[in-house]
Amino acid sequence: MKKFNLFKEIIVVQRADFMQAINSSKHFAISYDGKIAYEPFEANLISIYEGSIPPVSPLSTNLARPIAEMLGSNYRLVEDDDRILIKATPAWQSIIGFNRNRSLYDDTSGDGIAEFSDKTLETIGWHATEFNIQYRDIVDQFEEKIEGILICIEQEEPYQFSGLGFLFDMEAAQKLAFDYCTNIIKDKMANDPDFATLSSDEKEAAEYFKIV
Repeated sequence: MKKFNLFKEIIVVQRADFMQAINSSKHFAISYDGKIAYEPFEANLISIYEGSIPPVSPLSTNLARPIAEMLGSNYRLVEDDDRILIKATPAWQSIIGFNRNRSLYDDTSGDGIAEFSDKTLETIGWHATEFNIQYRDIVDQFEEKIEGILICIEQEEPYQFSGLGFLFDMEAAQKLAFDYCTNIIKDKMANDPDFATLSSDEKEAAEYFKIV
């Protein structure tokens, strides 16, 4: 997975596309890779902005609307010839709200990852916990081996991290997670005395992974 750290990344949008969206009065989104999308949004959209820009009232005493202010105070916009450069770090809480329901996993709280939005992966993760395999263990495999995007804020001093994970190949992720958990559980059943005798829930999990 590619880490898209909003502390470091600049989103580049074509000026013509940006102005068309601004002047449309439609609800639109700007994706992490600088594309403009209009409602209804695709389920795989990963956005850094969603909203609409109301037209300037003809009764306003100031009809000028600087580009730098168009997305609000949480976005820093800079004009660069035919491009608009956007820094979105202060908008992180809004970005979580835009994308949480479209992400595979949510790692934005201090409580860690609690579930997967994909039903198959959630079933794998739920059974795996019977053998003390955590969602984070599975996610580490995704972040190392599966193509996707981790939209996050991460800084070193003081250390801070929050992220939302998105995978581009769910079938590959499901196979990786199943195989990874199967191998871990086989090893624990063979070598860990805590699993020499299985509880009913542990046996159900082992059966799910086709081990017994």
